Amino acid sequence: MSKIIMHIDVNNAFLSWTAVLLLKNGYKEDIRNTYAIIGGDEKSRHGIVLAKSTPAKKKGVVTAQTIGQAKRLCPNLKVYPPDYNWYKRMSDSLFNLISKYTPDIEKMSIDECFIDYTPVKHLYGNELEFAYKLKNEVKNTLGFTVNIGIASNKICAKMASDLSKPDKVHTLFPNEIKTKMWPLPIDKLFGIGKRSAIKLKNLNIKTIGDLANYPENKLYKIFKNQSVDMIKSANGIGSDFVDSSLSEPKGIGNETTLKNNIYSKEELNPYLLALSENVTLRLRKQEKYAYVVVVTLKDKFFKRKSHQKKLVNATNITEEVYKTAVEILNEMDMEDGVRLIGVRLDNLTDTSNHQVSLFENIDKRDDNTSLEKTVDNLKEKYGFKIIDKASLTNVKVGKKYLNK
Repeated sequence: MSKIIMHIDVNNAFLSWTAVLLLKNGYKEDIRNTYAIIGGDEKSRHGIVLAKSTPAKKKGVVTAQTIGQAKRLCPNLKVYPPDYNWYKRMSDSLFNLISKYTPDIEKMSIDECFIDYTPVKHLYGNELEFAYKLKNEVKNTLGFTVNIGIASNKICAKMASDLSKPDKVHTLFPNEIKTKMWPLPIDKLFGIGKRSAIKLKNLNIKTIGDLANYPENKLYKIFKNQSVDMIKSANGIGSDFVDSSLSEPKGIGNETTLKNNIYSKEELNPYLLALSENVTLRLRKQEKYAYVVVVTLKDKFFKRKSHQKKLVNATNITEEVYKTAVEILNEMDMEDGVRLIGVRLDNLTDTSNHQVSLFENIDKRDDNTSLEKTVDNLKEKYGFKIIDKASLTNVKVGKKYLNK
Protein backbone atom coordinates (compact mmCIF):
# COMPACT_ATOMS: atom_id res chain seq x y z
CA MET A 1 0.00 0.00 0.00
CA SER A 2 1.38 3.42 -0.98
CA LYS A 3 2.11 5.91 1.74
CA ILE A 4 0.60 9.38 1.94
CA ILE A 5 3.36 11.97 2.35
CA MET A 6 2.77 15.70 2.75
CA HIS A 7 5.22 18.55 2.24
CA ILE A 8 4.34 21.70 4.17
CA ASP A 9 6.11 24.88 3.08
CA VAL A 10 5.65 28.41 4.46
CA ASN A 11 4.89 30.93 1.72
CA ASN A 12 7.61 33.59 1.60
CA ALA A 13 8.61 32.80 5.17
CA PHE A 14 10.89 35.69 6.14
CA LEU A 15 8.66 38.39 4.70
CA SER A 16 5.48 36.76 6.00
CA TRP A 17 6.88 36.31 9.50
CA THR A 18 8.15 39.90 9.58
CA ALA A 19 4.67 41.05 8.47
CA VAL A 20 3.09 39.09 11.33
CA LEU A 21 5.48 40.70 13.83
CA LEU A 22 4.85 44.22 12.53
CA LEU A 23 1.07 43.77 12.64
CA LYS A 24 1.37 42.33 16.13
CA ASN A 25 3.24 45.47 17.17
CA GLY A 26 0.60 47.80 15.77
CA TYR A 27 1.91 48.41 12.25
CA LYS A 28 -0.93 49.79 10.12
CA GLU A 29 -0.26 47.96 6.85
CA ASP A 30 0.53 44.41 5.84
CA ILE A 31 3.90 44.61 4.10
CA ARG A 32 3.03 41.49 2.09
CA ASN A 33 0.79 43.79 0.03
CA THR A 34 3.31 46.63 -0.37
CA TYR A 35 6.65 47.16 -2.12
CA ALA A 36 8.74 45.48 0.56
CA ILE A 37 11.79 43.30 0.97
CA ILE A 38 13.69 41.69 3.81
CA GLY A 39 17.35 42.62 3.59
CA GLY A 40 20.37 43.44 5.68
CA ASP A 41 22.60 46.47 5.97
CA GLU A 42 23.57 47.68 2.48
CA LYS A 43 27.07 48.48 3.75
CA SER A 44 27.67 44.94 5.02
CA ARG A 45 27.85 41.51 3.43
CA HIS A 46 24.15 41.10 4.22
CA GLY A 47 23.09 43.85 1.81
CA ILE A 48 21.09 41.57 -0.45
CA VAL A 49 17.41 40.78 -0.91
CA LEU A 50 16.50 37.82 1.31
CA ALA A 51 12.76 37.91 0.55
CA LYS A 52 10.43 40.11 -1.48
CA SER A 53 6.71 40.84 -1.54
CA THR A 54 4.56 39.96 -4.53
CA PRO A 55 4.22 43.64 -5.60
CA ALA A 56 8.02 44.01 -5.46
CA LYS A 57 8.43 40.78 -7.44
CA LYS A 58 6.18 42.20 -10.17
CA LYS A 59 8.56 45.16 -10.44
CA GLY A 60 11.40 42.77 -11.20
CA VAL A 61 12.92 42.46 -7.74
CA VAL A 62 14.51 39.06 -7.24
CA THR A 63 16.04 37.27 -4.29
CA ALA A 64 19.83 37.59 -3.90
CA GLN A 65 20.24 40.83 -5.85
CA THR A 66 21.72 43.78 -3.99
CA ILE A 67 19.37 46.17 -2.24
CA GLY A 68 20.69 48.95 -4.49
CA GLN A 69 19.68 47.02 -7.60
CA ALA A 70 16.26 46.31 -6.10
CA LYS A 71 15.68 50.00 -5.32
CA ARG A 72 16.54 51.01 -8.87
CA LEU A 73 13.83 48.65 -10.11
CA CYS A 74 11.37 49.74 -7.44
CA PRO A 75 12.04 53.28 -6.08
CA ASN A 76 9.24 53.02 -3.49
CA LEU A 77 10.75 49.88 -2.00
CA LYS A 78 10.93 49.63 1.80
CA VAL A 79 13.61 47.52 3.43
CA TYR A 80 12.93 45.62 6.65
CA PRO A 81 15.71 43.87 8.60
CA PRO A 82 15.53 40.14 9.33
CA ASP A 83 14.75 39.03 12.87
CA TYR A 84 16.03 35.46 13.22
CA ASN A 85 14.92 35.05 16.83
CA TRP A 86 11.36 35.83 15.77
CA TYR A 87 11.65 33.54 12.77
CA LYS A 88 12.71 30.72 15.10
CA ARG A 89 9.64 31.37 17.28
CA MET A 90 7.36 31.30 14.24
CA SER A 91 8.99 28.10 13.01
CA ASP A 92 8.54 26.44 16.40
CA SER A 93 4.89 27.52 16.48
CA LEU A 94 4.30 25.91 13.09
CA PHE A 95 5.93 22.62 13.98
CA ASN A 96 4.18 22.52 17.36
CA LEU A 97 0.84 22.97 15.62
CA ILE A 98 1.57 20.16 13.16
CA SER A 99 2.75 17.88 15.96
CA LYS A 100 -0.77 17.94 17.44
CA TYR A 101 -1.78 15.68 14.57
CA THR A 102 1.25 13.47 13.98
CA PRO A 103 4.66 12.77 15.49
CA ASP A 104 5.98 11.72 12.06
CA ILE A 105 7.56 15.06 11.10
CA GLU A 106 10.83 15.48 9.23
CA LYS A 107 12.04 19.09 9.40
CA MET A 108 13.83 20.12 6.22
CA SER A 109 14.57 23.72 7.17
CA ILE A 110 13.19 26.50 9.33
CA ASP A 111 10.11 26.83 7.12
CA GLU A 112 9.35 23.41 5.63
CA CYS A 113 8.81 19.81 6.63
CA PHE A 114 7.49 16.45 5.51
CA ILE A 115 4.88 14.49 7.42
CA ASP A 116 3.79 10.87 7.00
CA TYR A 117 0.00 11.03 7.04
CA THR A 118 -0.46 7.27 6.52
CA PRO A 119 -0.55 6.20 10.22
CA VAL A 120 -3.08 8.89 11.21
CA LYS A 121 -5.41 8.82 8.21
CA HIS A 122 -7.87 6.64 10.12
CA LEU A 123 -8.06 9.43 12.74
CA TYR A 124 -8.47 12.47 10.50
CA GLY A 125 -9.92 11.07 7.28
CA ASN A 126 -9.34 12.01 3.66
CA GLU A 127 -5.89 13.48 3.11
CA LEU A 128 -7.07 16.31 0.88
CA GLU A 129 -9.70 17.45 3.38
CA PHE A 130 -7.15 17.26 6.20
CA ALA A 131 -4.59 19.30 4.23
CA TYR A 132 -7.10 22.10 3.68
CA LYS A 133 -8.04 22.00 7.37
CA LEU A 134 -4.37 22.22 8.42
CA LYS A 135 -3.60 24.98 5.92
CA ASN A 136 -6.51 27.08 7.17
CA GLU A 137 -5.64 26.45 10.81
CA VAL A 138 -2.11 27.74 10.25
CA LYS A 139 -3.47 30.84 8.52
CA ASN A 140 -6.11 31.58 11.17
CA THR A 141 -4.04 30.89 14.27
CA LEU A 142 -0.50 31.91 13.25
CA GLY A 143 -1.23 34.60 10.68
CA PHE A 144 0.75 33.29 7.71
CA THR A 145 0.05 30.90 4.86
CA VAL A 146 1.53 27.59 3.76
CA ASN A 147 1.40 25.39 0.69
CA ILE A 148 0.82 21.69 1.15
CA GLY A 149 1.80 19.05 -1.37
CA ILE A 150 0.36 15.53 -1.14
CA ALA A 151 1.92 12.49 -2.82
CA SER A 152 3.11 8.93 -2.25
CA ASN A 153 6.77 9.94 -1.74
CA LYS A 154 8.82 12.93 -0.67
CA ILE A 155 10.03 14.23 -4.02
CA CYS A 156 6.52 14.30 -5.47
CA ALA A 157 5.13 15.91 -2.32
CA LYS A 158 7.83 18.59 -2.59
CA MET A 159 7.09 19.13 -6.28
CA ALA A 160 3.36 19.32 -5.55
CA SER A 161 3.76 22.02 -2.91
CA ASP A 162 5.62 24.16 -5.49
CA LEU A 163 3.04 23.88 -8.29
CA SER A 164 1.39 27.25 -7.61
CA LYS A 165 1.43 29.59 -4.62
CA PRO A 166 0.40 30.93 -2.15
CA ASP A 167 -2.04 29.29 0.25
CA LYS A 168 -2.67 26.22 -1.92
CA VAL A 169 -3.02 22.44 -1.64
CA HIS A 170 -1.86 20.26 -4.54
CA THR A 171 -1.59 16.52 -5.16
CA LEU A 172 0.95 14.69 -7.31
CA PHE A 173 0.16 11.00 -7.24
CA PRO A 174 1.64 8.49 -9.75
CA ASN A 175 -1.26 8.88 -12.19
CA GLU A 176 -0.73 12.68 -12.22
CA ILE A 177 3.02 12.79 -12.91
CA LYS A 178 2.76 12.83 -16.72
CA THR A 179 0.15 15.59 -16.78
CA LYS A 180 1.27 17.78 -13.87
CA MET A 181 5.03 17.30 -13.60
CA TRP A 182 6.42 16.27 -16.98
CA PRO A 183 5.41 19.50 -18.81
CA LEU A 184 7.33 21.65 -16.27
CA PRO A 185 10.68 23.23 -17.28
CA ILE A 186 13.66 21.09 -16.33
CA ASP A 187 14.95 23.64 -13.82
CA LYS A 188 11.75 23.15 -11.81
CA LEU A 189 12.73 19.59 -10.89
CA PHE A 190 13.75 19.43 -7.25
CA GLY A 191 17.50 18.87 -6.96
CA ILE A 192 18.39 20.35 -10.35
CA GLY A 193 20.57 23.44 -9.91
CA LYS A 194 21.26 26.19 -12.44
CA ARG A 195 24.43 24.63 -13.81
CA SER A 196 22.86 21.21 -14.17
CA ALA A 197 19.87 22.77 -15.91
CA ILE A 198 22.15 24.44 -18.45
CA LYS A 199 23.91 21.14 -19.19
CA LEU A 200 20.57 19.37 -19.58
CA LYS A 201 19.24 22.05 -21.94
CA ASN A 202 22.39 21.65 -24.02
CA LEU A 203 21.31 18.03 -24.44
CA ASN A 204 17.91 19.30 -25.63
CA ILE A 205 16.35 18.21 -22.33
CA LYS A 206 14.00 21.13 -21.77
CA THR A 207 11.22 19.61 -19.66
CA ILE A 208 11.04 17.15 -16.79
CA GLY A 209 9.33 14.74 -19.20
CA ASP A 210 12.31 14.98 -21.56
CA LEU A 211 14.60 13.90 -18.72
CA ALA A 212 12.26 11.13 -17.58
CA ASN A 213 12.47 9.51 -21.01
CA TYR A 214 16.14 10.23 -21.77
CA PRO A 215 18.48 7.24 -22.25
CA GLU A 216 20.45 6.67 -19.07
CA ASN A 217 23.62 5.62 -20.90
CA LYS A 218 23.75 8.96 -22.73
CA LEU A 219 23.09 10.98 -19.58
CA TYR A 220 25.79 9.05 -17.71
CA LYS A 221 28.47 10.50 -20.01
CA ILE A 222 27.75 13.95 -18.58
CA PHE A 223 26.44 13.38 -15.05
CA LYS A 224 28.07 10.05 -14.12
CA ASN A 225 26.45 8.43 -11.05
CA GLN A 226 24.00 11.30 -10.63
CA SER A 227 22.24 10.29 -13.87
CA VAL A 228 20.32 7.40 -12.29
CA ASP A 229 18.88 9.54 -9.49
CA MET A 230 18.05 12.36 -11.91
CA ILE A 231 16.01 10.09 -14.17
CA LYS A 232 14.29 8.47 -11.18
CA SER A 233 13.33 11.90 -9.82
CA ALA A 234 11.95 12.96 -13.20
CA ASN A 235 9.77 9.83 -13.14
CA GLY A 236 8.52 10.65 -9.66
CA ILE A 237 10.45 7.83 -8.01
CA GLY A 238 11.85 8.59 -4.57
CA SER A 239 11.92 7.79 -0.90
CA ASP A 240 8.74 7.66 1.15
CA PHE A 241 10.59 7.42 4.47
CA VAL A 242 9.93 10.34 6.81
CA ASP A 243 12.74 10.50 9.37
CA SER A 244 11.14 11.85 12.52
CA SER A 245 13.71 10.51 14.94
CA LEU A 246 14.43 12.97 17.73
CA SER A 247 17.80 11.43 18.39
CA GLU A 248 19.52 11.85 21.69
CA PRO A 249 23.00 13.40 21.57
CA LYS A 250 25.11 10.80 19.83
CA GLY A 251 27.32 12.84 17.56
CA ILE A 252 29.97 15.52 17.73
CA GLY A 253 29.85 18.54 15.45
CA ASN A 254 31.31 21.96 14.82
CA GLU A 255 30.24 24.67 12.42
CA THR A 256 31.37 28.18 11.59
CA THR A 257 29.90 31.21 9.83
CA LEU A 258 32.11 32.58 7.06
CA LYS A 259 33.12 36.22 6.79
CA ASN A 260 32.05 36.31 3.14
CA ASN A 261 29.89 34.04 1.02
CA ILE A 262 32.08 31.45 -0.70
CA TYR A 263 31.31 29.88 -4.07
CA SER A 264 34.44 27.77 -4.57
CA LYS A 265 34.74 24.29 -3.07
CA GLU A 266 38.53 24.62 -3.06
CA GLU A 267 38.24 27.71 -0.83
CA LEU A 268 36.15 25.70 1.63
CA ASN A 269 38.69 22.90 2.01
CA PRO A 270 40.79 24.69 4.67
CA TYR A 271 37.63 25.20 6.72
CA LEU A 272 36.78 21.52 6.36
CA LEU A 273 40.26 20.67 7.61
CA ALA A 274 39.97 22.98 10.61
CA LEU A 275 36.52 21.63 11.47
CA SER A 276 37.68 18.03 11.01
CA GLU A 277 40.59 18.65 13.34
CA ASN A 278 38.27 20.17 15.93
CA VAL A 279 35.73 17.33 15.97
CA THR A 280 38.29 14.50 15.84
CA LEU A 281 40.21 16.05 18.71
CA ARG A 282 37.07 15.95 20.85
CA LEU A 283 36.32 12.42 19.61
CA ARG A 284 39.76 11.16 20.61
CA LYS A 285 39.41 12.85 23.99
CA GLN A 286 36.27 10.76 24.57
CA GLU A 287 38.09 7.67 23.25
CA LYS A 288 35.42 7.13 20.63
CA TYR A 289 35.24 6.51 16.87
CA ALA A 290 32.69 7.54 14.24
CA TYR A 291 31.17 5.60 11.36
CA VAL A 292 29.39 8.56 9.72
CA VAL A 293 30.75 11.91 8.51
CA VAL A 294 28.23 14.71 7.84
CA VAL A 295 28.89 18.00 6.06
CA THR A 296 26.38 20.82 6.54
CA LEU A 297 26.13 23.98 4.44
CA LYS A 298 23.96 27.06 4.84
CA ASP A 299 23.57 29.17 1.70
CA LYS A 300 23.05 32.90 1.26
CA PHE A 301 19.29 32.37 1.61
CA PHE A 302 19.88 30.70 5.02
CA LYS A 303 18.75 27.31 3.72
CA ARG A 304 20.57 24.43 5.39
CA LYS A 305 21.43 21.17 3.68
CA SER A 306 23.43 18.20 4.86
CA HIS A 307 25.01 15.24 3.10
CA GLN A 308 26.62 12.28 4.82
CA LYS A 309 28.77 9.27 4.11
CA LYS A 310 29.11 6.04 6.05
CA LEU A 311 32.63 4.69 6.51
CA VAL A 312 33.64 1.05 6.27
CA ASN A 313 35.80 1.53 9.36
CA ALA A 314 34.99 3.80 12.28
CA THR A 315 37.69 6.43 12.73
CA ASN A 316 38.89 9.33 14.84
CA ILE A 317 41.83 10.27 12.60
CA THR A 318 41.71 13.84 11.31
CA GLU A 319 43.06 13.04 7.85
CA GLU A 320 40.47 10.30 7.24
CA VAL A 321 37.57 12.51 8.36
CA TYR A 322 38.88 15.44 6.29
CA LYS A 323 39.25 13.38 3.11
CA THR A 324 35.71 12.03 3.53
CA ALA A 325 34.37 15.54 4.17
CA VAL A 326 36.00 16.76 0.94
CA GLU A 327 34.39 13.87 -0.98
CA ILE A 328 31.00 14.80 0.46
CA LEU A 329 31.45 18.50 -0.34
CA ASN A 330 32.34 17.67 -3.94
CA GLU A 331 28.92 16.03 -4.32
CA MET A 332 27.00 19.02 -2.92
CA ASP A 333 25.43 21.92 -4.83
CA MET A 334 26.96 25.35 -4.04
CA GLU A 335 25.29 27.51 -6.67
CA ASP A 336 23.76 29.79 -4.01
CA GLY A 337 27.04 30.24 -2.16
CA VAL A 338 28.00 29.15 1.34
CA ARG A 339 27.79 31.36 4.43
CA LEU A 340 28.13 28.60 7.02
CA ILE A 341 29.88 25.23 6.94
CA GLY A 342 29.91 22.42 9.48
CA VAL A 343 31.29 18.93 10.04
CA ARG A 344 29.59 16.40 12.31
CA LEU A 345 30.53 12.85 13.27
CA ASP A 346 27.68 10.43 13.97
CA ASN A 347 27.12 6.78 14.80
CA LEU A 348 29.79 6.78 17.47
CA THR A 349 31.35 3.65 18.90
CA ASP A 350 33.89 2.73 21.58
CA THR A 351 35.95 0.53 19.26
CA SER A 352 37.18 0.90 15.69
CA ASN A 353 37.23 -2.80 14.65
CA HIS A 354 39.33 -1.74 11.68
CA GLN A 355 39.06 -4.01 8.63
CA VAL A 356 42.37 -4.01 6.82
CA SER A 357 42.33 -3.53 3.05
CA LEU A 358 44.68 -5.54 0.86
CA PHE A 359 46.33 -2.33 -0.35
CA GLU A 360 46.35 -0.47 2.96
CA ASN A 361 49.52 0.44 4.81
CA ILE A 362 48.45 -0.44 8.34
CA ASP A 363 51.79 0.72 9.79
CA LYS A 364 51.23 4.19 8.36
CA ARG A 365 47.73 4.26 9.84
CA ASP A 366 49.08 3.30 13.26
CA ASP A 367 51.71 6.01 12.93
CA ASN A 368 48.99 8.56 12.10
CA THR A 369 47.01 7.46 15.16
CA SER A 370 50.06 7.80 17.42
CA LEU A 371 50.90 11.19 15.92
CA GLU A 372 47.36 12.48 16.48
CA LYS A 373 47.52 11.47 20.15
CA THR A 374 50.94 13.08 20.58
CA VAL A 375 49.72 16.36 19.05
CA ASP A 376 46.61 16.23 21.24
CA ASN A 377 48.77 15.86 24.35
CA LEU A 378 51.00 18.76 23.32
CA LYS A 379 48.01 20.99 22.70
CA GLU A 380 46.48 20.04 26.03
CA LYS A 381 49.73 20.84 27.81
CA TYR A 382 50.96 23.94 25.97
CA GLY A 383 47.85 25.37 24.33
CA PHE A 384 46.00 24.79 21.11
CA LYS A 385 48.11 27.22 19.06
CA ILE A 386 51.38 25.37 19.58
CA ILE A 387 50.87 23.22 16.48
CA ASP A 388 48.79 24.26 13.51
CA LYS A 389 48.61 22.71 10.08
CA ALA A 390 49.99 25.09 7.46
CA SER A 391 46.66 25.34 5.62
CA LEU A 392 44.89 26.46 8.80
CA THR A 393 46.97 29.62 9.27
CA ASN A 394 44.24 32.01 8.13
CA VAL A 395 41.22 29.92 9.09
CA LYS A 396 39.28 30.67 12.23
CA VAL A 397 36.56 28.32 13.41
CA GLY A 398 33.90 29.40 15.88
CA LYS A 399 34.32 28.21 19.44
CA LYS A 400 30.70 27.14 19.72
CA TYR A 401 30.02 23.55 18.84
CA LEU A 402 27.02 21.28 18.70
CA ASN A 403 26.51 17.92 20.35
CA LYS A 404 23.60 16.45 18.46
